[in-house]
This record gives sequence, C-alpha cells and structure tokens, in this order.
Amino acid sequence: MTLPQSMSDQARKVLAPVAEVLMDTPTYLEVPDFQRVAIIGDYASGVLYLSYVAYGVYRALTIREKYMRLAYQRFPLTTSQYLRDIEGEPFKPEHSVQPVFTSPPKEGEDPFNTKCLPENLSWVARMKDGVIYVYKDAAEADQHKPIENMPAPHYETFIDDMNFLIALIAQGPTKTYSHRRLKFLMSKFNVHEMLNEMEEMKELKLNPHRDFYNCRKVDTHIHAAACMNQKHLLRFIKKSYRVDADRVVQNIKGKDVTMKELFANLNLHPYDLTVDSLDVHAGRQTFQRFDKFNAKYNPVGASELRDLYMKTENHIDGEYFARIIKEVASDLEDARYQYAEPRLSIYGCNPNEWTKLSGWFNKHRVFSPQLKWMIQVPRIYDIFRGRNFVPHFGKMLENIFLPIFQATIEPHANPELSIFLKHVTGFDSVDDESKHSGHMFCTKSPKPEEWDIVKNPSYSYYIYYMYANITMINQLRKARGMNTFQFRPHCGEAGAVTHLLASFMTADNISHGLNLKKSPVLQYLYFLAQIPIAMSPLSNNSLFLEYAKNPVLEFLKKGLIVSLSTDDPMQFHYTKEKTHFLGADYLKEGPEGNDIRKTNVAQIRMAYRYETLCYELNLIKEGLKTD
Repeated sequence: MTLPQSMSDQARKVLAPVAEVLMDTPTYLEVPDFQRVAIIGDYASGVLYLSYVAYGVYRALTIREKYMRLAYQRFPLTTSQYLRDIEGEPFKPEHSVQPVFTSPPKEGEDPFNTKCLPENLSWVARMKDGVIYVYKDAAEADQHKPIENMPAPHYETFIDDMNFLIALIAQGPTKTYSHRRLKFLMSKFNVHEMLNEMEEMKELKLNPHRDFYNCRKVDTHIHAAACMNQKHLLRFIKKSYRVDADRVVQNIKGKDVTMKELFANLNLHPYDLTVDSLDVHAGRQTFQRFDKFNAKYNPVGASELRDLYMKTENHIDGEYFARIIKEVASDLEDARYQYAEPRLSIYGCNPNEWTKLSGWFNKHRVFSPQLKWMIQVPRIYDIFRGRNFVPHFGKMLENIFLPIFQATIEPHANPELSIFLKHVTGFDSVDDESKHSGHMFCTKSPKPEEWDIVKNPSYSYYIYYMYANITMINQLRKARGMNTFQFRPHCGEAGAVTHLLASFMTADNISHGLNLKKSPVLQYLYFLAQIPIAMSPLSNNSLFLEYAKNPVLEFLKKGLIVSLSTDDPMQFHYTKEKTHFLGADYLKEGPEGNDIRKTNVAQIRMAYRYETLCYELNLIKEGLKTD
C-alpha cells in the first residue's frame, strides 16, 4: 500500500505500521486504495503549554493501563505501544493482559459437569479494610500475610491518581486541546465518509454471504428480568394460566395460593390482558423518574406477578423465570447470529444469595451457547442498613465477594456455584446515578467495616471497592486456571462526570456514557484508551435524554468504541435489537484484526480508524518533546 504523495513525512511515519501489517496478507485482509485526510503544518493548533497538556494525557493513559493490568482487563495494544515509545522502553506483547473466558462446551459435552473442576486447596480468604485477601492458612491470615503474587490496589495511590485526573479534566489548556481534537476528529470523519463512502460500499457488496443480519451480534447490556419483549411476556402469562391455573404458586401467611386465586385477588383474568394493560412499557411518564421506571417491572402494576414471573427465588423456585429466559435463548439460537449477556442481581444483604442463584441456574439448567451472564450489584446499601440486614458496608461487600473466593479455592465444596461462575463474564454496578450521596471519596473516608451509618457511600467509593475485590478474585482465578471477570458498570447515564472518571480508572467497559459529552477531556481520553461503551438510545429516551439529543452518532464519528444495546427490551422494545460481535482475530488491532467475511466491516473503515488513532497518539508523543 503506497501513501499519497501529498501526505507529510510525519503522517507517513504514523501510518507506517499499517503498511507493514498489510504486506503479504490474504486478499480479504488487504486494504483497497482510498483517499486520506491529512493536515500539513503545525499540529499544535495554537494550544499553549502543549508539553504540559501532553504530559497530563500521557499520565492519565498510564494510570488506566496500570489498573487494567492489575485486574486482567483490556488495554489497547496500539496505545500501549505508543506509551512505551514515549518512555523509551521496548514494547513486549507478553506484557499485555486479557480477560480469560470459558470456552463454549464441545458437542455432546455437559456444561454442568463438575468432574473438570480444579482440586480443592486449603487456602483461606478473609476481608481486611473492605478488600478480600487470600492466605495460605489461618495463621497467616491472623498476621495479615497474604499470598505474595496477588497484589491488591494501593488505596492511597488510587486516591492520588483520582485526584490527579480530577484536576486534569478541569485544566483550561487540556480542555481546549481536547475540544479541538474532538472537533477535528468529527470533521475528519465527515470528509472521509464523503470521499470514501462508495469505495466502502463496494467492499461490502463484493463480500459474499455477509450482511448486517447474518454477521454475529452480541447484546452486551440487557437485564434478565426484562430480556423478553412485552408480547412474549403476555403470551407466557396466558399460557401458564391455561396450563397451571390450579398450581400453588404462593404461600401467604401460611396459606397456599393457586395461580387462579392469585389473579382473582388482583381482580384480573389473563384472557383480558393486552400489551397495553400489561403496562410495562416505559414512556414519557418515566422521563427523569427512575422510581416510576422501576415500577414498570411490575406487570399490571402488581409486584406479585413480578415475583412469580421474573424472580429466581419464589415459591416455585424461579421456574417460570427460567422458562422465559430459555425461550428467549431458543429464539437467539434459531436466529443463529445473535448472542446476549443477561444481568442477574446479587444484592449483598445475605451470604446465601449466591447459593440460591447458582442453585436456580443448575436446577433449571438455564444454559445456552447464545448466553453468558453478568452479575449486577445495586447500590442500595442505605436500604439494607436501614432495615438492619447488614451492620456495615463491609458486610455487604463480604456477602457479595467472599462466596466467590470460597468457590474458587474449594470448587468441589461449592460445585453448583463453581459451575455457574464458569458462565459469568463480569460484574455491573447499577442504580439511579442522579441520586447524590453527599460523600466525597478521599483518604479520610471511613473503611467499609467502619461505614455503619444509614447513608449511601458515593459512586466512586462503590466503584473502588468493587474494582479492588474483582482484582483480587481475578488474580486468584487466573492462578487457578479459571475464567476471570470484567468490571462493566452503568456509568455516565446521569450524575457527576466524576463517575466517568472513576470508571476510566477501573472499568473494562461501561454502559451508557452519555455524560462524556459534558467533559471534552474525558471524552478524548475514552477515545485514546478505546474504552468500549454500550449505548442504549431507546432506553435513554424514556429516562434521561431525548432520542434526537443522544450523542451515540457523534461518538461514533469521533472514533469512540460504541455499540448499541437493548437495556430492557420489555420496557423499550416491541422487537429484538442487536449489537456488534467481533471476529476471531479481535485481539489484533487495525485492519489486520478484521475479517470482512465475518464482520461485514469495510477494511477501508478499519484502516481509517487505526490510522486516526495512531495520528492522535503521535501528537501526544511529539507534544512531550516541545518546550
């Protein structure tokens, strides 16, 4: 591939890796000739204190890289290469880390087989200052001598890094630089699209068999309790009533209640129900009202029906909920090219929650090759403390994470949980972000075991302690040859931009990210670090941001990594929506990692994205050389 003669030497140098990659490549990996957009001359764009700005951006990226490596989460190889180049250090691919996932079972293999679990160990897991450590035995646990090759995040260093980033996103020169670069990225994409749209379309037309409908797509942000659409739920309710009208489905004050009696008590008959009377669809009445939105999980406004059809723990052991999810999975299997990661809740108010959830998963065999699972943790400590379910915040963290450590250390003592965890890909932190706690996370903040007041900690406090424990469990599971977990919180849907800052430090990827439009520095950092964002415009339209104002298209044009996700099909959808799925070489970056035969993404577009990222990173590198 030869570059146009009009490009500057500096631009050619930035693009050199692309040319090297594309030598001796298969036909489908070749990048056709296309027109590139280049700026000749001073790249500083009139920004004062460029080296000062470049250093701040460089340090921010190294902060994220450090915390991603510690937790076995992703950091882009291209960005890492430029950081090593800035430091004058050689880049070693083996220094990069990746999450470990459980491979799909082979044909005829039982996904619930416990014989393949690792042997039990005699290690001990114990919490100290809100973080669970692993020790060789109880004596070393008493002396707090954790196993050496499992380092925890350093609390004071984390606070220092966070304070640096808080100052960085408020710096005038950095805001100016980021704003200008983002405007340039938007304009550059518009020109690229104008010049190369026909060539990209030509690539796709010449790609046999693949189109949008038969390339693989994953819904990475979907809540299990709303994973079905309204018509599906309505059909299931009517069918269950026809078949199980006389079945005992509840026990109220020692009295058995059949399904027929339950509906009679609600003055309902399933035959009369319609999608409209089911009333689970979010509309304008839920805008800026998270409380009303949560109420939409109750069919016909009846919490009894939610407990019966959308809970894993009830009088029938969550059978109906399991059947609904298996029907959704069956639809995905029939579609062949669609996958999903439903979220199930662990609250932390009881240490037996994991036992009950994994028991539900194994009893009803809620497995599908189209599904992986996410665990969502609602930020509602204040409710649990107010009802005396937990004595302090540390106990809530212990209830959430200690059972996972115990199942990892002794998998044969916890077989059902061990099997379930093989199919879990990550953790989410959920709740209404617009609620303000009044607490500022700092070195003077009480430790979780000391946080015993009936008040919720801040978002950053939650995020740090979830990240710290996920880091420790990932190091243990990696050492044991087990799958690891990603941290993928709801973030930036509402509330302060510091939520996005905390997730920049700790999260593999986030859901929503709307508030990035309020902070040009964070938005530019999310671009440089290529942090994936699962966006849900239809969900946002009913809760926090009107559809026409959603920044998803703007983020896409600038080069942020965005995907579409459903969030809650029951509330927002009458049909089934899809998102993108990457091919087998997704670890390779740029056009080399794109197999158009599977992804149906033009190589020209991949080359443009890769070259643009390299150009922006090179500006930071060159900026550090200026006075």
